Amino acid sequence: MKTLRIGLIGAGFMGKAHSLAYAALPMYFWPPPAMPIRSVIADVNAELAAEAAVRYGYERSTGDWRRVVDDPNIDVIDIATPNDLHAEIAVAAATVGKHIICEKPLARTGEEARGMYEAGCAAGIVNMVAFNYRRTPAVALAKRYIDEGAIGQVLNFRGTYLQDWSADPESPLSWRFQKSIAGSGALGDIGTHVLDLARYLVGEVASVNSMLRTYIPKRPTGAGGLDRLGAGRLAGTPWGIVDVDDEVSTLLRFGNGAVGSIEATRNAYGRNNFLTFELHGTEGSIVFNYERRDELQVCFADDPDDRRGFRTVHTGPAHPYGDALWPIPALGIGYGDTKIIEANDLFRAIVDGTPVSPDFGDGYQVALISDAIVASAESDAWVDVPMLDRSRAAAHAR
Repeated sequence: MKTLRIGLIGAGFMGKAHSLAYAALPMYFWPPPAMPIRSVIADVNAELAAEAAVRYGYERSTGDWRRVVDDPNIDVIDIATPNDLHAEIAVAAATVGKHIICEKPLARTGEEARGMYEAGCAAGIVNMVAFNYRRTPAVALAKRYIDEGAIGQVLNFRGTYLQDWSADPESPLSWRFQKSIAGSGALGDIGTHVLDLARYLVGEVASVNSMLRTYIPKRPTGAGGLDRLGAGRLAGTPWGIVDVDDEVSTLLRFGNGAVGSIEATRNAYGRNNFLTFELHGTEGSIVFNYERRDELQVCFADDPDDRRGFRTVHTGPAHPYGDALWPIPALGIGYGDTKIIEANDLFRAIVDGTPVSPDFGDGYQVALISDAIVASAESDAWVDVPMLDRSRAAAHAR
């Protein structure tokens, strides 16, 4: 059986999620497109990397990500670092012909994302940006219903992503609150997930009218920059400046005539991972809430008047990815399962040449929307979103 050797860069929370996916891939999808070999893991120093290698099951470790990219035995580079390293690592990996999966957001800005996209086009490598929520079976089922015309023409999309892990003013200043590293705050960290779902389900976003707000302008620095989401303050630590947004709200105009809105914040007490969307069409409606991710709420216009209302579809074997998951509906889909599905789709694209989505082009387009949201918030006006011309961009890269 073919194997693919993985070089993972970044051993934090996302590194754990990706490593779990590689370990479990053949348990879910048998036979797999290729057997994952967890070959080498890199982190910020050799000691942390060595610990991660033992914990996550890698053969080797290093404190220098360049050694991973330059290793001729590595087939796939997995980028699970803070955002400021995405572009440098991805361009280096593409230059030497490695396939790449990169965590979201693809980059801090559209300009950085463009460089990554063009490098991938020039190298002809498989590339994926890890918007894993679209691989939740209920979300894929919503896409199927829309594509089949079950709710008719989509009229509007309303999406939210609400969390509360940073609502405490004394929760620590991680890299996610620093523009030089993260690029943006709630917008890039969680808002981009909703933007990806909006594009996936409805179509391209043509223009935006947005607000950005920062509620907590400084935080204690005792976390040492680590990704300790929701951790309490360490006594006696100094305070650092927050220079990213805590909340984003934006109106959307889609290219196909639909309208919509998105709200994302990490300061919503009581909301844990409240990623939702509601779509209304000429023939019905669809509602999804990730905190109840085995369920899709649907209502169809042709339901009899005395039965019209939302019904619950529990996802299972009859639905997208169901044959690889659990034998009956509602046994439970988890965050890790979406990462396993993501890894399988990446490997399938590498081995069989099947199209991969979302790719760096999709990540680039989301970055262009994000840039437009920032520009709109600064100008207090509608801003048009540039549309990526894949044929021109690929030709320019060559």
